Amino acid sequence: MHQRAQAPVRIDFGGAWTDVDLYAQEFGGVVFNATVNHYASGEQIVSDEGLQVRYGFELPTGSGLGTSGALNVCWFGLIGGGEDRRRVAEQAYALEELLGILGGRQDQYAAAFGGFNLMRFGGGASVEVESIALSPETVTALEKRSVLVYTGTPRLSGTIHENVWGAFRSGRPETVAAFHGLREVGLAMPESLQSGNFTEFAALLAQNWTCQKNLDPSVSNSQIEKLFTIAHAAGALGGKACGAGGGGCLYFVTEEGQQAAVANALVAAGARYIPFLFESEGLRVAAG
Repeated sequence: MHQRAQAPVRIDFGGAWTDVDLYAQEFGGVVFNATVNHYASGEQIVSDEGLQVRYGFELPTGSGLGTSGALNVCWFGLIGGGEDRRRVAEQAYALEELLGILGGRQDQYAAAFGGFNLMRFGGGASVEVESIALSPETVTALEKRSVLVYTGTPRLSGTIHENVWGAFRSGRPETVAAFHGLREVGLAMPESLQSGNFTEFAALLAQNWTCQKNLDPSVSNSQIEKLFTIAHAAGALGGKACGAGGGGCLYFVTEEGQQAAVANALVAAGARYIPFLFESEGLRVAAG
């Protein structure tokens, strides 16, 4: 028997961090994200010689795109099938929890379900996944305005998480307010895209980035701030760091027709451009 599986990574547009139980159980988290055509992939071969399982991913580690979540979704899809996507997502999350990784559930649910989704988190396995329907024209237009780059520096999410959650537990007002702001941005974003208002969507990205940085100073650094300055000068309307921040990937929405200019400016500054298209299938498991 030979099976193959693949699970996509995601871009978190708004609300990330609020999917972590420490916040979601008390206030209810909201994340708006979308999966893209970069994948964790694997294969399982059962023969007379035994069982072989191989899997990996094509993006750099510490990208902030949810690669570890996608990898674990791929793994559980291989060994258990991908019919029950919610079960696979929870298994993938449980594995990271067992390993002592402090994180939320958006990565696993995005990789399992695929597409543009508004996710609501009530703590634990209380997760609602609302698929956001966008016209093909809107998706294509957003792709033509999107720039995703890798800073060249993996984000050290463990340290950032320790800082942020330490501030949250201690009740630091700026941190708590930033969490609430992230949740509100996540709720507002789908409508801006459904109406095709990319200027408003970019402004919400920028608002999310401000909230991210207010969580803790370690979310940004001088390299990231320099890249943001360069992107805006070249025609970016708004952007944010993906995932926890502190490095990894940055995502920008540009003025119409300025995608190449922004991408080229960031590459000239040392970033790696990552072309992508949005995808809607999520986890796929098939006979090899």
